[in-house]
Amino acid sequence: MKDTAPISEGIIAVAALFAIIAAGVAFVLYDYGLFGSAFIGGVIGVIAAIVLALGWRAPAAGPNEVQAPVAKAAPAAAPKPAAPAAAPKPAAAAPAPKPAAAPAAKASAPAADGAPEFLSAARDGGPDDLKQIKGVGPKLEKTLHGMGIFHFDQISSWGPKEQAWIDDNLEGFKGRATRDDWVAQAKTLAAGGETEFSKKVDKGGVY
Repeated sequence: MKDTAPISEGIIAVAALFAIIAAGVAFVLYDYGLFGSAFIGGVIGVIAAIVLALGWRAPAAGPNEVQAPVAKAAPAAAPKPAAPAAAPKPAAAAPAPKPAAAPAAKASAPAADGAPEFLSAARDGGPDDLKQIKGVGPKLEKTLHGMGIFHFDQISSWGPKEQAWIDDNLEGFKGRATRDDWVAQAKTLAAGGETEFSKKVDKGGVY
């Protein structure tokens, strides 16, 4: 594209054209004299020059002209994800209640006349198999349980007075404790040993 004429030259040319036209119109149509027509044309030319000078604008940049690059706004920073809320700690489990201990079998105080110590019930684990003592069968074992005798160590602790008391108070079996020597057998069995008779009972050949 060719360069356009300077702005000032364009204004003068257009103003002069308006002045000539105005002078011609005044001379032809309105019968002004030569000097009057020239004066009117000059006034019109000056007015046109002023108007053009005020309203003239520089031509817009052509498509081939390089325009200054418009600075792009920096993209807004993406918001950082909020930190995940800390998971609540699980409440500490309440300690399991301890099982209540089974009440220990209470021993009754020995009688003044030499009665041995009796228990109100067998200790934890149940009673010993008193039938392993020679002279104690199923029926007599029930009798001893009813009296409060459940374990070998009870019988092994008897002295002469306690043994005599048992001999006198075993209904239907008086004298059996001394005659079959229950105390000696009970001491062996309470210590975890065996007797010839207890071996037979274990094999199932007695009762």
